[in-house]
Amino acid sequence: MKVLVLTEYPPSAAGLSTQGQLFCKGLEEIGVDVHPVHFESPQEKEWYYRWFKPDVAVGIGFWGHVPHLVLHPQQFGITAIPWLVADGYIAAHQDVLNALPLILVTSNWVKEVYMRDGIKGDNIEVLPVGCDTDAFVPRSADDPKVRSIREALGVADDQLMILTVGGDAASKGAQEVMHALAQLNGTASDWRYICKVWPQPRTVQQNLVDLELAASLEIGDKVTYSTNVVSHNFMPYLLAACDIYAAPSRLEGFGMIQVEANACGKPVVAINAMAFLDTMVHGETAFLAGVAEERKITQATYGEGHGIDNSDRIVFPYARTAEFRASSDDIARYLLMLMNDAGLRLRMGQAGRKRVVELFDYRQVAKRFVQIVSGRLGIQ
Repeated sequence: MKVLVLTEYPPSAAGLSTQGQLFCKGLEEIGVDVHPVHFESPQEKEWYYRWFKPDVAVGIGFWGHVPHLVLHPQQFGITAIPWLVADGYIAAHQDVLNALPLILVTSNWVKEVYMRDGIKGDNIEVLPVGCDTDAFVPRSADDPKVRSIREALGVADDQLMILTVGGDAASKGAQEVMHALAQLNGTASDWRYICKVWPQPRTVQQNLVDLELAASLEIGDKVTYSTNVVSHNFMPYLLAACDIYAAPSRLEGFGMIQVEANACGKPVVAINAMAFLDTMVHGETAFLAGVAEERKITQATYGEGHGIDNSDRIVFPYARTAEFRASSDDIARYLLMLMNDAGLRLRMGQAGRKRVVELFDYRQVAKRFVQIVSGRLGIQ
């Protein structure tokens, strides 16, 4: 089987890029002939079509990338297999997607979103994102690389480090976590809450709002926002440095960081919705807080970046859930259990590590892909 992977290439530290990088690595390690190419590079993609002659082009992205991931390879007679996430609503390309023999999605929740918005579903298979379980491993607190991160973040040896990572922290549920921590202030083991966010213009204002919230909750001195560009080399040690990974995301099609945290032997606090129903096991590898609120919208504007030529306001036939909000009371209860019981943290982390290795290791994902394509399309 010859596979061309349309992805963000060369890879950055972003989630979709990492997804493509590990997918290529997994395919290569199990003996598949594979090449990556940037999904928005028509000339280089055509170059591969002509000399490599791939059996399939697997495109990683969301529905707005369909022109790059599906329509372009189809122009050259290449079988296109998009591997898609969702951003809450599928606004276009239903006819194109319904005509495909195979669509891959990252979770059962993403499949539900596509089916809700007009994709027939019988051509959709769930393929989870792979995790590098060789890099994301449990590490000793005395590891100098782990200790250095805690020192740089101002976390003392006798403090518990609670961590959230994202492009911004609010979308990962940091505000709900802060409300929970405010309930526990003075009643739980000493802690610090670290939010690692990506430096970008759109998050500057959000970071200020989040820090103002922390101050108003009287926990500002215990909340640190780390805004730096980091590489894949840094992330396994950052996750290893924390005691609890808390990110009850408001919208999540897979939740790669939560899975990586489990791979590092860390217990996770997430939300009982979306992809976490696939990736986490409540009470075993994670605690899933209940949904306190579903925020719905009745219309949205789509345009550039969504595969639509002109900005277009879409009125939905019924309200769509734009995001979920986790119960801060549940988060507080689960955090208190984990913060006051080191044995529980260890047991849940070990169970999480075992499950990730069995189900989400990038080599297992590559093998599952080959099985799906062979069974669905008869390509060996």
